[in-house]
Amino acid sequence: MTGPTSKPQVALTFHGAGDLSLATAILQIVKDRKARITVMAIGTWLQDNPQMAKTILAGGHELGNHTYQHLDINSLPADQITSEIVRCRDVLTKLTGSPGAYFRQSQAQHASDQVKTLAGAAGYATCLSYDLDSMDYTDPGGPAVRSALKAAVPGAIVSMHLGHQSTVDALPGVLDDLRSRGLAPVTVSTLLAG
Repeated sequence: MTGPTSKPQVALTFHGAGDLSLATAILQIVKDRKARITVMAIGTWLQDNPQMAKTILAGGHELGNHTYQHLDINSLPADQITSEIVRCRDVLTKLTGSPGAYFRQSQAQHASDQVKTLAGAAGYATCLSYDLDSMDYTDPGGPAVRSALKAAVPGAIVSMHLGHQSTVDALPGVLDDLRSRGLAPVTVSTLLAG
């Protein structure tokens, strides 16, 4: 999935889970550099750390649904798929008053047709994919993550993670690189509004 290429914008989307100190560090970096991000939150993480929902939104960022437990959703039976989507939706709604604009399938770049149908039935018109994977979850080190993001082009939707030190180490340079190329990091909603 790619956003419109007509504007110099990219969407950095973050898997919302992991160590709170790393997540907080990432939020501080994007605040300092006036970037906006989209956090695709895992329901159990938000449930255990409810203050993060308000912190993310207060920073001008966006929250979305990344399933309740981050299971291999494309391989689950329909009732479990629905449960994963609805349980995270309900946590988001309880904490923020909104289910989030987007659903992202867990453990897959693309949603299966069944997942798309069930996400639609749960209120999500868009199953959010991405077209550039930072591979930060493999903890390759900050320079490797920064190098991977050099492939970002206008309209890119990038997959990143809150809970990894490599992401924290890379992010200041990534944001500087994007800005030096004239690319603004925006939320997915801003990007897709074109």
